[in-house]
This record gives sequence, C-alpha cells and structure tokens, in this order.
Amino acid sequence: MREIVSIQCGQAGNQVSSAFWETITQEHGLDRDGHLAAHSANDGSADRLDVFFQESSTRKYVPRAVAVDLEPATLDAIRSGTLGAIFRPDNLIAGESGAGNNWAKGYYTEGAELVEPVMDAVRREVEQTDSLQGFQIAHSLGGGTGSGMGTLLMSTIRDEYSDRMISTYSVLPSPKVSETVTEPYNAVMALNYLVDSSDATYCLDNEALYNICTRTLKIPSPSHHDLNKLIALVMSGVTTGFRFPGQLNGDLRKLAVNLVPFTRLHFFTTAFAPLFAANTRAFHNLSVPELTQQLFNPANVMAACDPTMGRYLTISTIFRGNVATKEVDDCIHAAYQRNKDLFVEWIPNNFQTSVCSTPPRGIQSSATFVANSTAVQELFTRSNEQFYHMFRRKAFLHWYTGEGMDETEFTEAYGNLTDLVAEYDQYQKATVDDGVYEEDGMYEEGAFDEQLPMEETAA
Repeated sequence: MREIVSIQCGQAGNQVSSAFWETITQEHGLDRDGHLAAHSANDGSADRLDVFFQESSTRKYVPRAVAVDLEPATLDAIRSGTLGAIFRPDNLIAGESGAGNNWAKGYYTEGAELVEPVMDAVRREVEQTDSLQGFQIAHSLGGGTGSGMGTLLMSTIRDEYSDRMISTYSVLPSPKVSETVTEPYNAVMALNYLVDSSDATYCLDNEALYNICTRTLKIPSPSHHDLNKLIALVMSGVTTGFRFPGQLNGDLRKLAVNLVPFTRLHFFTTAFAPLFAANTRAFHNLSVPELTQQLFNPANVMAACDPTMGRYLTISTIFRGNVATKEVDDCIHAAYQRNKDLFVEWIPNNFQTSVCSTPPRGIQSSATFVANSTAVQELFTRSNEQFYHMFRRKAFLHWYTGEGMDETEFTEAYGNLTDLVAEYDQYQKATVDDGVYEEDGMYEEGAFDEQLPMEETAA
C-alpha cells in the first residue's frame, strides 16, 4: 500500500481534520467504531482503506492520525465527539498551557517540550506502514499552536523523512476578519517555513469559506462546522485518487509533479463543485459542463484571492461519479480555450484531468479543482504588509523575543516571503520567448540563467 500519515495540529487543524475523517469514514462505509459495513466490503469502497486507516486485530479500522494541541480542550472535544472511539488514544497528545497565539511559544518553548512525544507517535505510525508515501498536515497559520508547533513538526519530519512528501492544508488569515492581533507575525513566520519544508500547500481562509456559505449555499449564519465541511469536501476530493482507483495522480508525488513547476511555488488554491443552496437542488442536473463552469467561477475559490488577477501555472481537476472521460476532457479543454489568457503559454499541457467512478456520499457526481495560480501572491502580500507595519514599530515584539527569538528571524522571514511574491510576479509576467532566442531564431547562450532565480539554476 501507499500509506499517508495524517497530523492535525492546533484547534483549527483538529476541527478541520475531524470533518475530514467524518467525510471519508462515510465514503468508505465505516461506522463510528471503525468497523466496515457488509455492503462496503463488496462494492469496492474498502479496497484502498489502508492508505488512511490501519486494520487492527479486531477488524477495526483506525485512522493513521496523530492529533496535537498545546491545550487539552480541543482533544477532549474529539474524544467526546461522534468519532471519539475510532482514534487511537495514544495518538491524541495535548499540552497544558496553550500557545497564547504566539508562534514562538509553539516553535521554541511549549511546542518544543511536546515535540518528542508527538514524533514518537508519528514514528510508530510510520513503522506500521508497508510503503509510506508521505504526510498530510492540517493547521492554521494565524494562531500559535498550528503555526508554531505545526512548522516545528514539519521541519522535524523533513529532517527525519527527507525523501517523503509533505502536504499541508493551511488556513491563512482572512483579509477582513482577524481573530488575534499578532496574526501577521504568526502567519509570516509560518509561511517562511512552509516555503522550504512543504511539498504542496493548499491555501484556505475563513472569509472566502464564509462568503461561499452565505452567497452560494444561502446559509444565513454559517458556523465553524459549515466552514469545516467545505474544507473536508476539498480534502476528500484531493485525496480521491489515493483512496479509490483513478486514472491519474494516484499518489502525493504524482500530484505534486503535475502541479509544481518550481520548488518554491507549491501554494495551491482550491474549489469544489457542486455548490448550491439546499432548496435549489431540483434545478441542478450536475452535468460535467455545469461542474466545470462552477470550478472556474472565482466566487468558488476557497482563498481570498482573485484568479483573474493572476495566471494559472498548472491546474488539476478531479471528477467523481458516473461521468465519461471524453466528456470531462472536452469540457476542461473548452474551459481552457475560454480562459486561455489566464494560463501561462510557456508550460504546454498545463491542465490535467482525473476521473474516479466512485461518487461522494449523497450526490451523483462532483469535481475538485486544484490550481497553482500566481494570484496566490495576494495572500502573502496582505500578510507581509500587515507584518511590516507592526514590525517597523516593534509592536508586540517582546512576546516573541521573551520566548528566545531574535529580531533577525523576523527580517529573514519577511525577506523570504517578499522574494516569494517577486518570484510569482516574475513568472506571471514571463512570456514564451523572454530573451531565450535571438531574433534570427538561434539559441542565446546563458539566456536561461538570466531568467531563473539562483536556487533554480543551482538545482
């Protein structure tokens, strides 16, 4: 098997992952205790259960998950929740004091004290796999635990398992709604590590999800449960190819190879279809053209950036249900032709389609959209600007230096994120023949070296 070990860190990470486990246990026909329903054993939905679950001697399927938080309340909620009995108790690891919305506490002090027990649980899960493909980490970047301890775990895993993939579902700060004043510091410090330690990062934010709930789903007052269900739909869609037989992107590495043209540019935006209000279901036929139209709709993007303001480097679409492969290819190609100006022309065939015949629970067909778009720089620019205005006045800095941080770490993180934005901007403006060929059609010596950043040419 090609197993994935899932790590959920902090309050947001645990709540998002709980919604994900709820979704995929239903899709695979597992009950609340982790036992397989009789019909699921026959319909093929249990064929690849071992990717995310481990079978115990009592025929119970246990998630390959390690849940971490620096305060016990979130994990107590998981234990008492609907799926409390399915998780291995040793893998629910909590601290006592919390991170107090401080990245430094999660990375240097409180989180550093807890990292060894967490890594012991991760190693135990890895040892019980046949062929580990990588790790899936869910966390938020605005608080202390998800950003600080999440990046500490990521760095530790990268050191120990350097040849395995790390995929993250990261909830970024929202443009208008801020839950904590130190959010820009936490987000920029965490993004600094995500650039180097992660292989694929799916960017999400609460405000975009909230807008989808109110404007598209017509939910008057969305709860966190509603927002988490949306993220779970995306996580379920992205992992479809790992959990069921499909025609493309069958594991983390293949998906990343198709989506990441340059090492540092691995931040994706996502969308899901169908999304409609419950009382309008009778008016939708969930055909491939309608699903495709929704996928390319900027209002359905689950991060606060506008894809029409950037250009797509690569995209991948995963369709589920009883859909014809040719129809999918035709519809995506037609959408590509309509939006051709939004795609860079120097990456040929930069749109991928995948089809899985197993639909999600409750609907006949669905589609998930993963895009590597230069518009994602908007998320980083916003956090970087807020960071700059606070840091130039040294506001709230004593909370971080008091935990052992140095001011140079702040300037390095700010500089790294500024460079990342510049790289996205460079590739957004690049054209097919930017200085690569002379006018007479001859190859110009050293042209590639001029076009690419130093780390790319060195690689």
